[in-house]
Amino acid sequence: MLGNIFSQVPVLTDRRVELRILRQEDFRDLCRLAAIDLDWTYYSHDLSIESEAVVWLKNRLSAYDARQALPFVIIDQTTHELAGSTSLANFSLPDRRVEIGWTWLGKAFQGTGLNKHAKYLLLQYAFETWNMERVEFKTDVLNQQSRKALKNIGATEEGVLRSHTLMINKRRRDSIFYSILRREWPEVKKNYFPDLG
Repeated sequence: MLGNIFSQVPVLTDRRVELRILRQEDFRDLCRLAAIDLDWTYYSHDLSIESEAVVWLKNRLSAYDARQALPFVIIDQTTHELAGSTSLANFSLPDRRVEIGWTWLGKAFQGTGLNKHAKYLLLQYAFETWNMERVEFKTDVLNQQSRKALKNIGATEEGVLRSHTLMINKRRRDSIFYSILRREWPEVKKNYFPDLG
């Protein structure tokens, strides 16, 4: 089944965003976007530094080639500009579980609703096409903006894994996990995405 997931990767779209698989040729636009006034404190790479962006891109493309992740670019449908990136990864098909993460948006696209539209498309695909039982998210326990955004899409806070991830500047981050379960999805969809579903 995992092979089928990777052989039939869709382009996910709604009126605000298009999500398509990340390509090597996206690199220049992503680097330009990442260098404009973004705070990378809560990310594992500082993508404003080209050498770090190269490592990030290679990691994302390698994970896709190894069938370990589906890295997408986020395209703003109103301007047709590349706005950022997000991924589906950490698949466990026997457990019917997947993670949404590795998400970032350029400064000009933050607070515009693009992230919510992208999350909706990925959640809808995970639950309604793949029939997953659990979609999970993790973020830096210090990242209040990300934590608020996860609560604003109906994700349930679960707990903290201490000293979980090495961040830029050699900081060890505590990661906080959130999830949405299949049985919760109809209510989450109705209550948190009423204008999208």
